[in-house]
Formats: sequence, structure tokens, C-alpha cells
Amino acid sequence: MPRRDQRATDMASIFDILAEQRIADAIRRGDFDRLPGAGKPLVFDDEPFQSPEQRMANRILKNAGFVPQEVLQRREIAALREALAHAGEGGEGEAADDTEKAHIRRRLGMLIVTLGSLLRR
Repeated sequence: MPRRDQRATDMASIFDILAEQRIADAIRRGDFDRLPGAGKPLVFDDEPFQSPEQRMANRILKNAGFVPQEVLQRREIAALREALAHAGEGGEGEAADDTEKAHIRRRLGMLIVTLGSLLRR
């Protein structure tokens, strides 16, 4: 005899399969083609668990062009990784290449540590 939690999981799987089938049928029929916003990217501006005050403050900052520190650091980390991959292609010599790579690695390490501390807040 199947356990109660196993039966609940089986029922959830059945509902998932039925839902997927109905969605696929609706797509084939074109039911979603004429919905408002069809063909446009989804916009996820609002965080559902934020207070209305926090949501408003975030919207004001975004409209003013503010970029969170975490995003800026992720961008710089990506740029430094790219620079590290291409370091030494300029032909300045092996010693200069090693110095440049060491500088990039130090900066990259500092940014990764800083980003980690920002994300733990």
C-alpha cells in the first residue's frame, strides 16, 4: 500500500502533467497569441515580498539610473575575467604579462571577497 506522502506526490505529478498538456494545447490553438503584451519581454519590477514603501523607494532609485553596488561589482568582475583571459596578447614581453596578470588577479580577488560580503548582508 503506497504511503500517504507518496500518493500526494503522485497526485501532484498528475496535476502537473495535466496542466502542461492544457498549456501545450492552448499554445497550439493560439490562445496566448492575442494576449496583452504578446511578443514583449516580461517586466519584473516589483518584488512581491517588499513593503509598498520599499518598492516605491526602489522604483525611484531605478528611474534615477541608480545601479546597486552588487551589480556594478559583478560587471567589473566579468570585465576583469575577460581582461585576464586576454592579458599578454599585446606583446610587451613575458615579465610585463605576468605583472599585468598578477595585478588583475589581485583586483579580481578583492572584488570577489567584497561581493561576497555584500551578498551576505
